[in-house]
Amino acid sequence: MESRPLVLLLTAAVLLASVTGCARNSALVAEADRPPVIDPNVARRTIDPADIDTEDFEIGIFAGQLSVEDFGVNTVVGARFAYHITESFFLELNAGKTKTEETSFERLSGAAQLLTDEERNYEYYNLSFGYNLFPGESFIGRNRAVSTTVYLIGGVGKTSFAGDDRFTASIGMGLRMLPLDWFAIHADVRDYIFDIDLLGREKTAHNLAAHVGITFFF
Repeated sequence: MESRPLVLLLTAAVLLASVTGCARNSALVAEADRPPVIDPNVARRTIDPADIDTEDFEIGIFAGQLSVEDFGVNTVVGARFAYHITESFFLELNAGKTKTEETSFERLSGAAQLLTDEERNYEYYNLSFGYNLFPGESFIGRNRAVSTTVYLIGGVGKTSFAGDDRFTASIGMGLRMLPLDWFAIHADVRDYIFDIDLLGREKTAHNLAAHVGITFFF
């Protein structure tokens, strides 16, 4: 009589194990038949890489206004040549020329001429070092973006004016926009600084220039 409960318990345990095993096998079979959450067989897309020029040289022209201290605001034209050392740093050689106006003293005196016509020619060249400060993009309309860079620039050079050659330092900043990968538009503001003693006392003259230009990469 005592063995009958034991036999019943063993029989119940065997039945429970059998039912559990069947349920587990059914779950495994169902899991195997279920489609995967992520399909590893993804069709590869064909992507055309951007056709961006890798040339490091840039050449172009510019025009604008140059305020020569004591000699008015004058139209200036020039050319620039740049070599891009890295994406952040570049060297630039630029040259420009203008013809200055008479000073207020000359206009008021009526007869006194401080400079001859040839001495009024203002010509300069500078070798400068530039740093691309804020590279990014600007949007033109809703569907077109162009690469842009705000840059700082400074250098040294020579200015020929009033019959003398003067050592010149320059500092400034500019904006470069690239509507095409080989074509850029520039807008610059610069200060050309040199010492001059033309009006009877030596002083440091600050000559501010603002100009726009175009350049081509090659």
